[in-house]
Amino acid sequence: MTLQDELQAHINDPGQLEKMYRSNKTQFKKEFNLIYPSLQGNLIADTWHERLNFEKEEIVSGGNKRELQFILIIAVLAGFIAKLPAWFQLREDFFYPRNIGFIVLPFIAAYFAWKNNLSSKRMIVLALVLITSIAYINLLPDSSASDTLTLACIHLIIVLWVFMGSAFVGKNLGDMDRRLGFLKYNGDLIVICALILIAGGILSGLTVGLFSLIGIEIADFYFEYVAIFGLAATPIIGTYLTQSNPQLVGKVSPVIARIFSPLVLVMLVIYLVAIIYSGKDPYNDREFLMIFNTLLIGVMAIIFFSLAEGSNKAKSRPEIWVLSFLSLVTIIVNGIALSAILFRISAFGITPNRLSVMGGNVLILINLLLVTVQLFRVISKKTDISNVGKSIASYIPIYFIWVAIVTFLFPVLFGFR
Repeated sequence: MTLQDELQAHINDPGQLEKMYRSNKTQFKKEFNLIYPSLQGNLIADTWHERLNFEKEEIVSGGNKRELQFILIIAVLAGFIAKLPAWFQLREDFFYPRNIGFIVLPFIAAYFAWKNNLSSKRMIVLALVLITSIAYINLLPDSSASDTLTLACIHLIIVLWVFMGSAFVGKNLGDMDRRLGFLKYNGDLIVICALILIAGGILSGLTVGLFSLIGIEIADFYFEYVAIFGLAATPIIGTYLTQSNPQLVGKVSPVIARIFSPLVLVMLVIYLVAIIYSGKDPYNDREFLMIFNTLLIGVMAIIFFSLAEGSNKAKSRPEIWVLSFLSLVTIIVNGIALSAILFRISAFGITPNRLSVMGGNVLILINLLLVTVQLFRVISKKTDISNVGKSIASYIPIYFIWVAIVTFLFPVLFGFR
C-alpha cells in the first residue's frame, strides 16, 4: 500500500495520521498535497491542509519604510559624532572618555521617542537633559588625575542609559511591564550586536585581505571610516532588528539565560572556594576588589535579564531554584565586597571612588535581597514570577538617583579631585 493509499484509508483517524506525519514529515506533506483536492470538504483533511501549508512569519521583515529611513539617518549621524576628533583635531583622550555615551545612546533614545510618539513636552525635557549633560561633562576641568572626572564619565553612560530607557517606556513611566521590556531589550540587543560584530569582523577581514591580494592596501582607510561608522551603527541597527523583528532573537535570549544561570552559579561557588585557597582577598588588594565588583555586576545583570526574559511566562521550579541560589550566592559576594570597601574606608579614609562603589554596592545588596525574598515567595507559592520582575523594575529609579549624584554632584563635593 502506497502512502497515498494509507492517507486515504486513515483520513478520519487523527491519531494514525499524526504517527504517519511524524515518521516522515516531508514525504507526508508532499503526498497529502497531491491527494488533497479529492479530500477537500473533509474537516480533518482541511485542518491538516492548513497545518501543512501555513505560511510562517518571515524571520526578518523589512519593517516600516519610514522607520528604516530614520534608522539609517541616525546611524550615519552616530558615525559622524564618532569621527569628530579626527575631523576637527580634537584630543581623543579628552573627547572619547567624556562623550562616548553620546555617540549612540541619544540616537537610540530619539528612535524610541519617535516610535512611541512622545509628547512635545517630553521631547523638550529629554532634549534639555541631553544638552545639559553634554555641556556639563565637557566643561569639567581637564585633569587626568581627577577621580571625580573618571567617575562622572563612567556614571554618565548609565544616566544616558536610563535616559534612553525613559524614551523606550513611552508615555507612562510607571509601567512596570514596559520597564521590564526595556531590560529584556538590552539582553536581546547584546545578543544581536554580538552576531552583527562577528559577521562584520569576518566581512572586514575578507574585504581587506581580498584587496591586499591585488596590491591595493585599504586597511587604514577601511578601519578609519568603514569600521568606525559600522561600530557606531551596530547598536542602532541592532535596536531596529529587535524592535521590527522580535522573533529574531526573542527565542534565543531566554535559552542563553536558561543555560548560563546554572553555569554561573556553579562557577561562582567554585570561585568563592578558590579565593580561600588562593590567598587573595579584596581587603588588601585594590585591583582584586575592582575585579570582584565587576564580577558582582555581571552576575547581577544575568539574574535580572533572566527574570526580565520570563517575567510574564511560567518558569519551571528548577529554574526558580537556580535563580534563588544564584541570588543568595551573589548576596554573599556583595557582602564580601561591601565589607572590603568599608574596611578600606575605615583604614584609609573616604575617597570619591570608595564612596561611589560603597553606595552602588549597598543599592545592589538591597535590590538583591528584595529579589531573593520574592523568588522564595514564588517557590512557596505565595506570589507569582511577575512580582519578582516588578521588584526589579520598580528599583531602576533608585539606581538612577545614585548615578546622577555621582555624575553631577561628586565633582563639586570633592573639589574636582
